[in-house]
Amino acid sequence: MANLFSPDGIVLLAKKPGLTSFSSLHSIKKALGTSKVGHTGTLDSFAQGLLVVCTGRLTRLAGNITEFDKSYEAVIKFGEETDTLEYTGNIIKTAPLPTLEALKKAISKYTGNIMQAPPSFSAVHVNGKRASDLAREGKTVEIPPRPITVYEANLLETKTDSQGLIEYCKISFTVSKGTYIRCLARDIAKEACSAGHLAGLYRTRVGNFDIKDAAGFNELADFSIDSSIQAAKEKIDLQKPYPDDLALQKEIQNKIRGCDRSTAKLCGFKSITLKDQAAEKDYCNGKPLRSALFTCNLHDLAPGAFYAVFTQDEIFRGLIEKESGGRIRHRFVLN
Repeated sequence: MANLFSPDGIVLLAKKPGLTSFSSLHSIKKALGTSKVGHTGTLDSFAQGLLVVCTGRLTRLAGNITEFDKSYEAVIKFGEETDTLEYTGNIIKTAPLPTLEALKKAISKYTGNIMQAPPSFSAVHVNGKRASDLAREGKTVEIPPRPITVYEANLLETKTDSQGLIEYCKISFTVSKGTYIRCLARDIAKEACSAGHLAGLYRTRVGNFDIKDAAGFNELADFSIDSSIQAAKEKIDLQKPYPDDLALQKEIQNKIRGCDRSTAKLCGFKSITLKDQAAEKDYCNGKPLRSALFTCNLHDLAPGAFYAVFTQDEIFRGLIEKESGGRIRHRFVLN
């Protein structure tokens, strides 16, 4: 497919279960004719949902978007914990099923600011090696707990056994960067005097970016307890190659976003405008930032905020930051 589009942009992609985040980038590379792509937060192979992908020169925005809060729907299976904390792993612990009351109390406890120990099977580095690589070698991995925030946790659906105990539940979460939903499943189950692991995971939002706007969204199956049970039974192939899907590539071309002011707002940035062509030249050459370059006074900028820089012709030229101490600095410049 010939590339008729600028490779500089932001692509919202609906990742299918069974694909790694890396292999899911194949269609974007093909559609835009570029190898310069970077997603802003990995999804496990068994999971589905939103990947926000920066391409071309806008890969420089990836670090900022990675910091965004994220929303998920998760299906938890109770009674068994696996070594990977999801259904493809080996069972390492069993326990009775929880009551609905115990489950609700556990969810409430794991809402707000908490400390979370990342899973052994994760990309966290321990002594220079990935924790997941060490775990596969059979080595004991101890990762210190870290602070996270669970802004919301809402019980959406349950499936019970003949005695009314909870076999599965579906919960929606909105969480801070660095939160492992697998660990929330483990900890909620433990708090409810049970054991548990993820039977399914669906990322629905990254910052203000929504899965419904993603290329490939209409190809995702409905996400529910029953669909997650079926996927776990089928043991979907987690190493299958990404299909050369021409329809998806066309949708990616149609939906790629340049960084206009509305996209900058979605990214959580404020906007600022260069005064004229001379100011644009100075800015693009990396000259020191001063109020004379812009249509506003830099002293009036909000501390701790990022500002997307636009020309009079509405061309995105880069990002500046006013640090909490008042210093204003370039984050990057697009020439």
